[in-house]
Amino acid sequence: MDAYSWLRRSLSRPKKTSMPSSATPLEKPNEAQEDEEELFGITDQLIEFVKSFTLDTFKNFSLPDEQEANSGDDTPTTSGNIRKDLSDWQERHAMLVLSKVKEMSQLRFRLCPRYLKEQQFWRIYFMLVKSYVTEYELHAIQLAKLKQMTIDNEKLSDTTAYEVEMSEVINVEPPTSLEHKLDSVLSDSESRDE
Repeated sequence: MDAYSWLRRSLSRPKKTSMPSSATPLEKPNEAQEDEEELFGITDQLIEFVKSFTLDTFKNFSLPDEQEANSGDDTPTTSGNIRKDLSDWQERHAMLVLSKVKEMSQLRFRLCPRYLKEQQFWRIYFMLVKSYVTEYELHAIQLAKLKQMTIDNEKLSDTTAYEVEMSEVINVEPPTSLEHKLDSVLSDSESRDE
């Protein structure tokens, strides 16, 4: 077994940790995990659909030529060996699917890299499940845009405050040397008059 195979197998296996009896086996409480799964489109319908995938589903799926031409091996992977050419939302969705649907994890292990490159596998997967996950991905994109707009508005309001302060300082011009001499002459003449 080469190092690459060992690494793939070690990453695909669930980690065994000892937990106190009072702790749940999951890192997150069930409600939080269910909320995250819902946010990333992991529904019962999707799970049932994904369980119906076979080796032939992926082997017989034809990708457009242009996508295969762009499928270089130099694309980095994440710690879960999921291609980094996926969006953040797709990457998290893929990790959740692999952890939730063991059949999918086994299918991926049997297909990659023998029959398909990792990039091809995930392209096919997201094409197959498009009707199940599109609304969730769009919702996530909208939320990300709203968050960015909020951040930009906060930065803009902070910047505006600084600009006002700076403009007040800038509008006060320092006296020129001629004005300074005039002021000193006037003050000298006033002091003599007294």
